[in-house]
Amino acid sequence: MTADQTPHTFQVDLRGLVDLLSHHLYSSPKVYLRELLQNAVDAITARRAEQPDAPAQVRLFADDGRLRVEDSGIGLTEKDVHSLLATIGRSSKRDGLESARAEFLGQFGIGLLACFVVAAEIRVVSRSARTPDAPPVEWAARDDGSYTVRTLPDSAHPEPGTTVHLTARPGSGDWLTEERVLALARDFGSLLPYDVRVGETAVTELPAPWDRPYPGPSARRVALARHCHDLFGFSPLDSVDLNLPVAGVRGVAYVLPSAVSPAQRSGHRVHLKGMLLTDRADELLPDWAFFVRCVIDTDSLRPTASRESLYADETLAAVREALGGRIREWLTGLAAGDPERLAQFLSVHHLGVKSLARHDTDMLRTMLPWLPFETTDGRLSLEEFALRHPVVHFTRTVEEYRQVAPIASAQGIGVINGGYTYDTELVELLPSVRPGTVVAELDADTVTAHLDAVDPAEELALAGFLAAARAKLDSLGCDVALRAFHPLTVPALHLDDRAARHEQARAEAEEQADDLWAGILGSLRGSAPRARLVLNHLNPLIRRISSLDDKELAGTATEALYGQALLMAQRPLRPADSALLNRAFIGLLEWATHDQENGR
Repeated sequence: MTADQTPHTFQVDLRGLVDLLSHHLYSSPKVYLRELLQNAVDAITARRAEQPDAPAQVRLFADDGRLRVEDSGIGLTEKDVHSLLATIGRSSKRDGLESARAEFLGQFGIGLLACFVVAAEIRVVSRSARTPDAPPVEWAARDDGSYTVRTLPDSAHPEPGTTVHLTARPGSGDWLTEERVLALARDFGSLLPYDVRVGETAVTELPAPWDRPYPGPSARRVALARHCHDLFGFSPLDSVDLNLPVAGVRGVAYVLPSAVSPAQRSGHRVHLKGMLLTDRADELLPDWAFFVRCVIDTDSLRPTASRESLYADETLAAVREALGGRIREWLTGLAAGDPERLAQFLSVHHLGVKSLARHDTDMLRTMLPWLPFETTDGRLSLEEFALRHPVVHFTRTVEEYRQVAPIASAQGIGVINGGYTYDTELVELLPSVRPGTVVAELDADTVTAHLDAVDPAEELALAGFLAAARAKLDSLGCDVALRAFHPLTVPALHLDDRAARHEQARAEAEEQADDLWAGILGSLRGSAPRARLVLNHLNPLIRRISSLDDKELAGTATEALYGQALLMAQRPLRPADSALLNRAFIGLLEWATHDQENGR
């Protein structure tokens, strides 16, 4: 059997292609105007590569569902029209203009087809600057895939360049109104290097705000703040220049005036050779720089096929790192020369700086006197806290801090709350930037060791009560200890650590498991210390409870003290803890009402 070797040509369904463009490649119909601007700018760039003194202007006229775009670019011959407009994917940049290739924005054929997203008919009238004797040519196409090509008299387009006429498709007329066209042209083309106008209204605003000369730093700061408000809708705390000449990047980063979540993706604006590429370039800066919004113009970063986002490659990674370096330099400069502005910034965005300092020792060293932490001495920097305490104690969770902070403070133990994002990591890094500093995690044993022991004779006299209390709480995995500590108003303190909680969870799971899993969990039994309820011998209520003759009442009171200590530590309650609290509450009510009924 002989295979058919006859070559065939792909057939393209234009309606299907338009649907693909509008619903899958492009995020919005508004990109049609960007494609028209890109084609016009590229045509001018091509002409100026051969005729440096050629005019450089783009004019847009919108009226009653129609749009006309005129450019003074390289223009097309009839041969070019057949090659470029009737053959999808062919690019004029491949033919004879390699020297100017880096200056082009888009691809002519696909870009023009994108206009069918809003247009039912596209008509292109063009005259070539390369072949001035060639007559003007017209290419007219409809969204059903049909097109015609014809030559025109010289009077139809006397000067080199191209004019594109769009007629709106039903339901898309709003995209071709003058107001909408002007807004889109300003959004996409404000940084284009040529004179672009909608009617008589200028679109381009060069030089860019960050490149303009100003009378002084204050005037520049005010002008950039106005630009930020117009662009992003907020007045920035400060602005950071983003100038990377080697990478062909110019721009500015604006510092947000209010705190945002680190998980919130940033909407950075990226212009490619003056044309807006995207206003959602969240991959432009390192993740830790979530406290800024930036706008840049670049000629080095690669766009994706839709030209609505950046291609993730080594160049983008290098630019991201370099831009992060500029923001680091700005922070370092504030620390060295403007502590008041730095304090204002950190009051809002300390989380972002802490994220950076985890991986940048120099930044941690620079920010050490400024970054705030929650401590038993109030909100202090690590530097100030370390000067006050020979040992820097910290807890890993907020719950652990709340357990021990009041008692530790009363005993003179300084503690840092390491339960917030990044804080534990930074405290543990403290000795690397401050040699000689001793850092230690605060656990239950450390706290208990700092509490005063009770006189042995007094503790022996209460041995019966303590034994009954231990028996009462044994099923909850909690021991009971007697100490004397301040403040006197705290009757009991619940102490545990992560190891104790882990062992407690394992024991509960073992009780509820079948024989197989119970055996497995039993083999994982650890030697971690159990949680403990530390009773305050200096508290009058503890003294009264420990002297009760009614053992049942003393047991109920012990359960109530345990539950109150858990609540004071703001720990989440297990089902067994909730049941104990209910039981103790009801038991105390019964005891109180029983005594009243008996006339006591």
